[in-house]
Amino acid sequence: MSTSGNTMPGHAAPLRYDTASRTFHWVTVALVLATIALGLWIAHARPEEEAFKLTLYNIHESIGVTIWIITLARLAWRLGHPAPPLPAELPRAIRIAARANHSAFYLWLLTMPLVGFLATNAWGFPLRWFGLIPLPDPVGKNIPLAETLTAIHRLMAWTLGAMIVLHVFAALWHQAVRRDGTLRKML
Repeated sequence: MSTSGNTMPGHAAPLRYDTASRTFHWVTVALVLATIALGLWIAHARPEEEAFKLTLYNIHESIGVTIWIITLARLAWRLGHPAPPLPAELPRAIRIAARANHSAFYLWLLTMPLVGFLATNAWGFPLRWFGLIPLPDPVGKNIPLAETLTAIHRLMAWTLGAMIVLHVFAALWHQAVRRDGTLRKML
């Protein structure tokens, strides 16, 4: 569970996340940033060439499915490999906010790809994961449902962006102001 030097003498709680947890975190970060970039590109640049636009959508949606799978694996791993404890002197309100933000991340990383996947199906575009593996089409074409799911997905995307900003700000605050080692746990 922990490596040498990863725990304090006489303590079972790790001082930093294990290698697998850190890998899950940083791969998720890279994939989420890629989906955000692709989502913004699709929404605002609006590629004229239809085939190119569909390729961008496929990559965006395929990465979303990948994030969903990784998040399930990450949660399964977390069951046997708990997070290092928060600093003991951290105020209760900040502890609650940190736990709420992490829980919201997991909720969003599980539900947002599903909403996007269902929206894609409802628009009448079954997904082939990275153009290779056809995924089920549980909804079928339903434009009113597609519009609703797309609006929910878009709102979730903006909310996720706000959560990311809060998370990064908190990590930097822990590093620069509190100097409590919290950021080092994930590096």
